[in-house]
Amino acid sequence: MFVGKEPFYFKSYEKVVGVAHDVRELLRETRRLSVEDRACVEYHLREGHITQWLEYLGERELAKELKNAKDVDSAIRILEAHLQVTNLPPATSYISRRRRSRGG
Repeated sequence: MFVGKEPFYFKSYEKVVGVAHDVRELLRETRRLSVEDRACVEYHLREGHITQWLEYLGERELAKELKNAKDVDSAIRILEAHLQVTNLPPATSYISRRRRSRGG
């Protein structure tokens, strides 16, 4: 969690329907709302609210990628891909994979 940073509030007609404190929570809430209130996520994507919040967090590259999201499903794919890249295993795992592939 980002201490001291404001969370992102998904609002639907002035009612808060979701809250995210970091990128992982943003993905979780986007997935949930893609079923429960898809129009809410589409509104925040279209208006640039999510990308502004990501820039505020310092996630400039992710914000830039998310600007290209045409719909909720593509936003989810972008968020998932970002989290997979940022959660790569340590460099030592490359050596293990290489040894295994050579049969050793």
